[in-house]
Amino acid sequence: MALVGGVGASALPSELIVHIFSFLSARDKLRASAVCSRWRECLFYPALWTELKLRVGGGTNGNGSGNDQTPKLEFLMRKIGSFVRELQLEFAPVEGYLSPLHGVEGRMEPTEGDPQFSDRWKDAMNTYLDQVLCVLNSIRSNRNLQKLCLFGDTCILQDEGILDSAQFHQVDQGSKKIKEIQMLFEEVLTNSWRVKWLSSAFMLGMVTPSSLAAMSNPSATSLEHLSLLDNQLPSLVPAIEIERLLNLRSLALDFCDFTSDMCRLLSRGDHMPLHRLSLLINGTVLASKPLVSEDDWKALVRHSGNLRVYIMALDVRSQDLLTVLKPSMPLERIHFDSYSTCTSVAAVELISLQYDKTLTHFILMRDDAGFPDLSVNRNEDPLVLLAWRCINLSVLVIHGYTVWAHNLVAISRLRGSNLRVLAVSEESIDFDPDPVFYLEEDPVHNLVKEVSLGLGRVWHPMMDTSVVLSEPFQHFYREMQSFSEGL
Repeated sequence: MALVGGVGASALPSELIVHIFSFLSARDKLRASAVCSRWRECLFYPALWTELKLRVGGGTNGNGSGNDQTPKLEFLMRKIGSFVRELQLEFAPVEGYLSPLHGVEGRMEPTEGDPQFSDRWKDAMNTYLDQVLCVLNSIRSNRNLQKLCLFGDTCILQDEGILDSAQFHQVDQGSKKIKEIQMLFEEVLTNSWRVKWLSSAFMLGMVTPSSLAAMSNPSATSLEHLSLLDNQLPSLVPAIEIERLLNLRSLALDFCDFTSDMCRLLSRGDHMPLHRLSLLINGTVLASKPLVSEDDWKALVRHSGNLRVYIMALDVRSQDLLTVLKPSMPLERIHFDSYSTCTSVAAVELISLQYDKTLTHFILMRDDAGFPDLSVNRNEDPLVLLAWRCINLSVLVIHGYTVWAHNLVAISRLRGSNLRVLAVSEESIDFDPDPVFYLEEDPVHNLVKEVSLGLGRVWHPMMDTSVVLSEPFQHFYREMQSFSEGL
């Protein structure tokens, strides 16, 4: 577009160009930077890159392989790594690599010994390691970094048993890259002086029990949110490292890291009250873990009056969970996700009785062929009692358990419009012989009408189960982020 007198856009002052570019997305900024050298100079002005959110990895969003993305990532991080203040990256090393090999009609699914599978897996993991190294190298000297969020979407490999030491040694012999990643991560923590938010979730081998010790004293003082999740190591956050984090307001950990010693440290008078605590409980390690006592919970709640707790329980047996759910725990959200276990009536009833004033989110997921009936065909369905007792319940999601239609109507009427989310998969709903559902030819239509009336808005059973059958680690990471950011 020509300006007055025929002068081109190149005559605009740099300050005005920078202001115009401030309205562009990160992707559009990168595209615009290829126009000319002056635009590139303006586009990488520090004020335009105070924060960056990216998801990188194999074939993300159909943009080619991870190898294709690495040079672009290197270019971007080289330009902004030294001054970006808020950096949020998700690495997806398997996306676009392994999934096309699975479930292709007319072909057998590959095994771990399949040469094509092995080569693609190695390529994916090599790309992942190179991209993590690239990012950490670029921010290693950034003293103004305030928020660092890293998420490694490697859990599908862990779940399928592909990510064992023998397999991984083929990619990173002698663990050279992993050791360099660990060293660089510690260097970032040492050199950063203003970190307020530090989050590392399922970043393969990056965080060790000694990582937090490398954090500078200024950052230890300024840190308000800490989430270190791995689901692999027996312990990632030694309790002693919490002692100098005096201003923590939000904490997210693997349950094996949350000990009585840590609870007592967080309850001390020199620590700021904690507002959010997110715990990932893995049933395979729960049996061997000493539990936080009721007295320790009481002390923490006395010190942190506004504390709220979010729990995701992965394949946790109900009898084990009952020992975890202490009466003084201010539970606000709980998410059951299982393949091999089944949540019991006793667990649901305990939650509805103990946390009737605090519970807002209840998610019940089971990915198995059977759909157990918690009500055992009784009228006193524990989910209906949960909706009746928990006066602040706003999110209820159910898949993999039988929900009787008349009980679903009762839930909608009990909580009404305050129940913001009622997501029940279509295959989880069953119909009983109650004649009210046969007044019309189609009982599903009658159910939709009754539940919609109860909620005061249009409602339908959930047709797309991918909405609820998301990868549980990724779901926990994103929910934990929003839970903590909502302070």
